[in-house]
Amino acid sequence: MAEMFKDLDPNTMPRSPGLTYQDLLDQDTHEVPEVLRMESPKDVGLEDFSKDRYISRDYHEKEVQNLWMKVWQMACREEEIPEPGDHLRYDIAGRSFLIVRQLDKSIKAYPNACLHRGRMLKEFDGHASEIRCAFHGFAWELDGCLKDVPARWDFPQIKDEEFSLPEIPVATWAGFVFINPDQDCEPFEPFIKDLAEQFERWDLGSLYIQAHVARVMPCNWKIAQEAFCEAYHVNGTHPQIMRSLGDVNSQVDVWENCSRVITPGGTASPLLDYDMTDEDILRAMMDIPVDQPVPPIPSNMNARAFLAAASREGLRPEAGDRVDEYCDAEIVDSIDYTQFPNFHPWGAFNKIVYRFRPNGDDHRTSIMECYQLMPFQGERPPAAPMTWIEPDQKWSTVYGFLGRVFDQDVFNMPKVQWGLESTYKAGVTLSGYQEGKVRWLHHKLTEWVGE
Repeated sequence: MAEMFKDLDPNTMPRSPGLTYQDLLDQDTHEVPEVLRMESPKDVGLEDFSKDRYISRDYHEKEVQNLWMKVWQMACREEEIPEPGDHLRYDIAGRSFLIVRQLDKSIKAYPNACLHRGRMLKEFDGHASEIRCAFHGFAWELDGCLKDVPARWDFPQIKDEEFSLPEIPVATWAGFVFINPDQDCEPFEPFIKDLAEQFERWDLGSLYIQAHVARVMPCNWKIAQEAFCEAYHVNGTHPQIMRSLGDVNSQVDVWENCSRVITPGGTASPLLDYDMTDEDILRAMMDIPVDQPVPPIPSNMNARAFLAAASREGLRPEAGDRVDEYCDAEIVDSIDYTQFPNFHPWGAFNKIVYRFRPNGDDHRTSIMECYQLMPFQGERPPAAPMTWIEPDQKWSTVYGFLGRVFDQDVFNMPKVQWGLESTYKAGVTLSGYQEGKVRWLHHKLTEWVGE
């Protein structure tokens, strides 16, 4: 799809006044990697997209058949099923799949359904030496081969070689496990190519799950996802971080199956109508009360460089000397990627990975998940188990400052859903550049689902 978009010239396209992101990179105290010097702005059009994509049951059912049952999607982390027999249930849009670690440490996936009467094979994540149905006791080996049929004499029609569990395509990348419910799907490597190449410097497979939190959101999965696809909303939703975040100075890049928004930290928003000193920016970034002093900034540093230097030392116990290889931007900026359709890994030392899914077969609610991945020294720590928080529980109860930002984001979500159910307007109107990632997502949806 991306090659169908017209390339934009980064030097002449419409953009916010003030420093560009590339201008900020020129001030970095360390060598800036090529991946951050890449620019891929696209003309993604100015048309509206139909509100039916968020509120229509018919569109949801088309998504289930044409998207969720045919696209590569992240199911879990490898470390969540580390040993042979470990299994994890992955549900999407009213369907259920079983991800199983094999005896040779490979991974297979099956529809989570018994071939006898269709009962779900596993209700919970766990460990087992076989896959046995709790209804009548039909059992399969971990590799899907038929193992046991109780009262076998009464099933002369069953042939062992024809009664294996159907395998679902599986692939791994950077510690993540992807599945595709379509057994005739396109290969995984071309699908992940752009993301994989750009993350070569940031090996997410070397990190461990420090936290994994999920919550049911009262809105369509796209509404939840799109709230984290642009920084244009900062001035209205997160005004407190405008003093230390260059929201509308974000760089937006679009490729075929992935896109990114890079939002600079340690610099003030161009939308502020007053000037900010480096001390002001530092106070805002470090959340220092006005009656407390700000750490002195060396004369050869600005706020960005000082924050990066301080963060390097904070990360050194877990990441070691790798912190010295990363530039200031990799330490303090939000480098937010989206791999179509719903996988959001952040680059460099950002520890965030989002996933957004329909909540079962309900197109008016969704599941938002946030993994926090962290570096470590020595033996890999055990993966934190997935924790569900209540629908009315604040994210800040589990994620502190980051959670307070989430709380502001999710406050909007049911209002967007309700507003789109109520509006007389046919669709949503998006900006041409700042909301370019949202536009890219909808062009991809058109490609897969249609209108």
